Amino acid sequence: MEAVLKNNGQSYNRDNPRGPGLEPMKLALWVSMASISMMFAGFLSAYIVRQAAGNWFEFTLPGLFMVSTAIILISSLTLHGSLKAFRAREERKYKALLVLSFLLGIAFIVTQYEGWMVMRGMGIDLKGNPSGAFVYVISGVHVAHVMAGLAAMVVALIHAFVLDFRVTKYRINRLEITCQYWHYVDVLWIVLYLFLTFYR
Repeated sequence: MEAVLKNNGQSYNRDNPRGPGLEPMKLALWVSMASISMMFAGFLSAYIVRQAAGNWFEFTLPGLFMVSTAIILISSLTLHGSLKAFRAREERKYKALLVLSFLLGIAFIVTQYEGWMVMRGMGIDLKGNPSGAFVYVISGVHVAHVMAGLAAMVVALIHAFVLDFRVTKYRINRLEITCQYWHYVDVLWIVLYLFLTFYR
């Protein structure tokens, strides 16, 4: 039986949602992404202003940050593949790629942490020169948003392995939102990585 929700006296079928206008959850997601983008734009602007003020130590980012960039890029591809497999009702492929995407997300965080440890070994810590502090803050705040994406993936994994396998418009929409956010943090990190690598 399809689930029907009531909202202001009107019926809403969550397995086959109908109605005019933009889907509210996607609108909320896009507004959130716009806010996050503005926050990071502020970080990068502060970075440029502080660099111009002098007393700026130049250093090369550890190679682990390049590795983490490759990992999160691959994770976007696997998550997109999971969504595509779900739409095609390829249950095993959908589940396998979803699990792989989650593990790659964890691997991204681990390699970021290892990159910070390499920086610390180089004598670059959060309380030292502003150039190092900015890298810690910018990459650290981004990791926090990646963790939010992983939390969304946990919900997707529960849907995949706890609930009965059913391809509904509601579930497609939920997985699409997770994918869109993950693609966003992927592109965001690539932009940040290129900025921190070449604008030094």
